[in-house]
Amino acid sequence: MSGRRQVAALPVRQDPKSGRLEVLLVTTLDTGRWVIPKGWPWPNRPDHEAAAEEAREEAGVVGTIAKKSVGSYSYGKRRKDGSVTDVTVQVFRLDVAEEKKSWPEKKRRRREWVAPDEAAERVLEEGLKDILAGLVKVRKKPG
Repeated sequence: MSGRRQVAALPVRQDPKSGRLEVLLVTTLDTGRWVIPKGWPWPNRPDHEAAAEEAREEAGVVGTIAKKSVGSYSYGKRRKDGSVTDVTVQVFRLDVAEEKKSWPEKKRRRREWVAPDEAAERVLEEGLKDILAGLVKVRKKPG
């Protein structure tokens, strides 16, 4: 199995105090690494909608999801049998309107709002670091 594809949401908000953009990171289920919510595309559903649903399930956030991807990155997903599959992830910006107090994976993940530059330091995937670094100079939702 090679060349698999996933979709991800990049949850962002304006910090209520500083007005600066923040990114919501979540931990993975297996290793506890910091990532953005992601999953496999859904049949008969646009990728951006599937990404928004992943954000709701994994991070407990809902809002307005962009229909156009802000970029993509690749990583090696370790399978249960120990093999590694190359996966390309399409990322869709999610402007968060609401943070749920309870959500499906609350007991299995942590979530944390951080500045884009700190988010870029926390994640391991180089392509995701690049996407996050591109947010550093953004102060508000593009026009």
